[in-house]
Amino acid sequence: MTVERYIRVFAGSFILISLLLGAPASPLYVSSWFLWFTAFVGANLLQFGFSNFCPMALILRRLGVRDVTACAR
Repeated sequence: MTVERYIRVFAGSFILISLLLGAPASPLYVSSWFLWFTAFVGANLLQFGFSNFCPMALILRRLGVRDVTACAR
């Protein structure tokens, strides 16, 4: 997988987990405060779309995950 796919998987997982923990109708409900984490992940995805800067991407690249450009070759 590439950096961008890992970012999508992590972001999607974090959003689903925080919704499960923060939505009152969920059987795993803990606190509505988890919805702030959902908003935080969404805001980071939005700024990543405009600026192409993501701290998770930096971490993944240092761990040796390949970029999209490396796959196109």
